[in-house]
Amino acid sequence: MTVIATKWIKNPKIYEINTWPWFQSLSEIYNTSITLNNIPDEVFNHEIKCFDVVWLMGVWERSPASKKIALEHPDLQKEYHKVLHDFKDEDVIGSPYAVYYYHIDNKLGGVDGIIKFRSQLKEMGIQLILDYVPNHISVDSLWTFENNLFIEGTLDDLMSHPYDFFSISEKIFAHGRDPNFPSWTDTIQINAFSEAARQKTIKTLLNIAELCDGVRCDMAMLLTNDVFRRTWGEKAGEPPEKEFWEEIIPAVKEKYPNFIFIAEVYWDMEWDLQQQGFDFCYDKRLYDRLAHGNANTINDHLKAEWKYQSKLVRFIENHDEMRAIEKFGEEKSKAAAIIALTLPGARLVYNGQTRGNRIKLPVQLGRIPFEETNNTIFEFYQDLFKSIPGREYGVGSWSLCESKLVKSNDSSFTDIISYLWWINDDYRLIVVNYSPNSSEAHIKISPFHFDTNRWIFTDLLKHKSYIYSGNNLYKYGLYIELKAWEGYIFDIKKESN
Repeated sequence: MTVIATKWIKNPKIYEINTWPWFQSLSEIYNTSITLNNIPDEVFNHEIKCFDVVWLMGVWERSPASKKIALEHPDLQKEYHKVLHDFKDEDVIGSPYAVYYYHIDNKLGGVDGIIKFRSQLKEMGIQLILDYVPNHISVDSLWTFENNLFIEGTLDDLMSHPYDFFSISEKIFAHGRDPNFPSWTDTIQINAFSEAARQKTIKTLLNIAELCDGVRCDMAMLLTNDVFRRTWGEKAGEPPEKEFWEEIIPAVKEKYPNFIFIAEVYWDMEWDLQQQGFDFCYDKRLYDRLAHGNANTINDHLKAEWKYQSKLVRFIENHDEMRAIEKFGEEKSKAAAIIALTLPGARLVYNGQTRGNRIKLPVQLGRIPFEETNNTIFEFYQDLFKSIPGREYGVGSWSLCESKLVKSNDSSFTDIISYLWWINDDYRLIVVNYSPNSSEAHIKISPFHFDTNRWIFTDLLKHKSYIYSGNNLYKYGLYIELKAWEGYIFDIKKESN
């Protein structure tokens, strides 16, 4: 059975699920083994239906060698015991980013399970994405029996850098790495300059594209010619004329034109990866500014051109980052969520985020401890999902608004972030005080034309309505006063006569 891919909507809401512990948790709740083949209907209706895309993270067969390394790693052992007070060795399943083989793990439901799951999503108008790890594969992968795919080393490399190189039979290979961190010792480094490796990547992605609607590409910037050359030097050989992704993405899209590529990317290389063919790129800069910056730095970031903004993935949490409520604190996390989930581009939510989960699970674990739902956070997200400019605004317009001074010597207006979505006669205004202090401002809602009508502003988060005259809105702007980390999402309608 093949499920035909459909065209993606604009500004999709993506739900990341750490698949293995998710199924473990569901199995405990329903007191039966849950896999891709028997997910209860209420999970689709209550948990998944709010989203446009589901990202099942960690569905591929995991490496036995990676599991062994993860089990013996002393630092990881500390993390396991910190997260699970009743930790057992069988809780370790290995890293999802040391892929043994690109086959849906039979313990999760196998190929038949993923086909069924995708079909169920399609009936709800929801897309499915899976992971692809372009930089490396597990040290015990079947790929290691093939030639010319990997970075090779010498005996001197192995002797002088035993944590960066390893041997298979009589050959010496490099472990996968990010140049800023120690090598991943459960992986082998793919040579991005190798034509054989590029063809292997294309073939693998074509197989993956039969099962899903897109891929999230792990550490995608590591494969660019410049980064790869600086990381591996002469061991990589001469850079090809074409960038890695400029060869890979068109080859896949030729057969699957609606297949989407999402890049995990850092180091301010988002624009570069967009130019090389990625449909969406992580917006790590926004995350960092939400976490450590202020409204001024965030507003500056949002001044970038639409073409760039609309191809970014906004988030305040994913499997690599701290849980949002731990990173930001409860009130600030809500303000950050309003911003991240209402901007142009894709909006990413991690499983457990909407319930206020605090525990960051190491990806090597297949079990997550039970956490009580934070009802305040849960209810906030329920209202937020109902208020987000959604599918109907996909072909609409977006504009950053300007905040103006209300009182002399009061600079609190600079703490306001505000922007407008509109399509035809539908308007959605987002206003957030991104500071720990109260703020007030006049918001110039541009390019809104108020004329002399009266306008109803309904705050969809607090379920309150306010009426303003068009003359005053045009002359002064919208007066707002917000407490620390408070936000509005206004639906704007002309008052009927």
